[in-house]
Amino acid sequence: MTETPEGPADAASAPSESTPAPGSADPDSGDRESGSVTVVGTAHVSERSVEEVEEAISRERPDVVAVELDEGRYRQMQGETPDDLDASDLLKGNTVFQFLAYWMLSYVQTQLGERFDIEPGADMKAAVDAAEELGIDVALVDRDIQTTIQRFWARMTFVEKLRMVGGLAFGVTDSRVVGVVAGILIGVIAGPAIGLFGGSFGVTVPILTSVTAGMLSAVLVALVVDQVGKAALSPDARLYAAAAIGPLSGVAVAVSGVADGLVATYLGGLTVRAIGSLGLGLALGLSVGVLGATLLGLFGRAGTGADAEYGGIDDIDIEELTDTDVVTMMMEEFRQFSPGGAEALIDERDAFIAHRLVALREAGHDVVAVVGAGHRAGIEGYLADPETLPAMADLVGEESGRGFPWKKALGYAITVAFVGFFVLLAMAGVRNGFLLRLFGAWFLINAAFAFGFAKLAGARWSSAGVGGAVAWMTSINPLLAPGWFTGYVELRHLTVNVGDIGTLNELLADETRPPGELVKEMLDVPLFKLIVVVAMTNVGSIVASFLFAVYVLPAMFGDIGGVEEVSRLMIQGARNSAELIRGLVAP
Repeated sequence: MTETPEGPADAASAPSESTPAPGSADPDSGDRESGSVTVVGTAHVSERSVEEVEEAISRERPDVVAVELDEGRYRQMQGETPDDLDASDLLKGNTVFQFLAYWMLSYVQTQLGERFDIEPGADMKAAVDAAEELGIDVALVDRDIQTTIQRFWARMTFVEKLRMVGGLAFGVTDSRVVGVVAGILIGVIAGPAIGLFGGSFGVTVPILTSVTAGMLSAVLVALVVDQVGKAALSPDARLYAAAAIGPLSGVAVAVSGVADGLVATYLGGLTVRAIGSLGLGLALGLSVGVLGATLLGLFGRAGTGADAEYGGIDDIDIEELTDTDVVTMMMEEFRQFSPGGAEALIDERDAFIAHRLVALREAGHDVVAVVGAGHRAGIEGYLADPETLPAMADLVGEESGRGFPWKKALGYAITVAFVGFFVLLAMAGVRNGFLLRLFGAWFLINAAFAFGFAKLAGARWSSAGVGGAVAWMTSINPLLAPGWFTGYVELRHLTVNVGDIGTLNELLADETRPPGELVKEMLDVPLFKLIVVVAMTNVGSIVASFLFAVYVLPAMFGDIGGVEEVSRLMIQGARNSAELIRGLVAP
């Protein structure tokens, strides 16, 4: 899409002294008559657009050339190094996901540039270069890209966000890899569900014992294959061999039952139930994932990725990108995908840019405005009738969520329920020793999984330790996440800036790299490593919460009479609490 940002943005300092601040005018221009604005609509990856921009500026010889850039993108276009990201900004709320959305938008435009052999944003660079050659001032009239992406993300619905992030995954990743990853995620969720409800569907202890034996055998064989393969196989070949031979051996052990007796003798019932149900969940998830990947490979990816959303990059005729009908069609398709997202990405920027252009015109300047073709109609409409412009205050600043804050309400409810659970049991007279053991189990399982997943993602010991230490607390409040704390500490040892997105795009564009090497090199990019560390720490805490609720709690409740007794004690605790309160407030 032509309004995709030209490249990563950062909060850079002002351009050169000869470049006026957006919308600025000469101090002595107050008596000048109203100027004019000529809007040139371009495709950001079109060679023809570069020529049109140069011709328009040479022909009009305006006072000011206005370009659809903010300061950060201008400085990057000039070859300056983007500023490092601030940890507090990066780890706030949905910021990581906003970067994923921005990455997808940037990747699509990079692919368009590769397809038509021109650097994205060449039209804007041509406008700036032509203005400088003729001694014409340049005005940066676009809204800060970080503000746009934040508002873009906030305006999208939950389903639209899933489709967008899924579009990034399907657009840049082999469908087989996506299938395996999706299968693992499904399995992690399905495993605890099987452990909790599997008995109603015929999942017996012998079945769980056989699956546990198979799981342990698969892991052991995979590790042996990986180590033995170091002598003769490449890293990718070792990975494929371990991933194939390990599971096959596990299936053989589970079906034959040769290790059932050993597992039953040396592993407790809780361990067998946990590993066995997780194994069944992973088997189910991977089956679904592989089937989905196969169907994607056979029938294509229509409707799943950013390319498919607009018919595919290879199907686009670059010479038609600036044609009004084609651009309008693309805009309408995006509005159907996400009306709220289109409002932030297109409509609000139309109004913001128009505000800047109106200010320049009223200051008496003749302006040539170089903007993406998708913005031209909206901007010209506002220029023709400035009274219809929304207030500038409505176009800047962070966008808060609309409607009832369900996420906050859920977070507070879970926190209150967790604290209330312990308080009610204590008021019912449950021994402090049991409550301490219960809390200790909650703390340890969250700490172990959050720490382990963070280390698996490559986090430092200190970063993973902090994430593990706070996981118990963040698990009872969805408004917090252990990954934020892990990432914050990790940033003390990483130099991260949004320029890393360009590096990631370059890696993804190289189709000759084997998957293993590609993942390794992507993890060497600080921004990607940080995102993975944050995400994996959060996943670890989520897995721990599932395991605690399904496996640990029922086992510990057995010490005080089972789930039914716990329910009775909580009711008794509520009665005791009510009586205590009445006694305190009674005269």
